[in-house]
Amino acid sequence: FTKRIQRLTEHLEDHPNDNSTRQGLLDLVGKRRRLLNYLQENEVERYRSIRDELDLRR
Repeated sequence: FTKRIQRLTEHLEDHPNDNSTRQGLLDLVGKRRRLLNYLQENEVERYRSIRDELDLRR
C-alpha cells in the first residue's frame, strides 16, 4: 500500500484538483491504517517491524 500511496501523493502534487485520485488515496491510507491497527492489537512485534521498515510516524 505504501508505494501506491506515495505514487498517488506525487500525482496529486502535479494535479491538485484530481478529486477521484484524492479519494482513492484516502481510501488506501484508511485501509493501511486499519491493517496496521489490527497488527498493533494482535501481533505487536510484527507491527513494530513493519512500522519501522516503512518509516511511518505512528
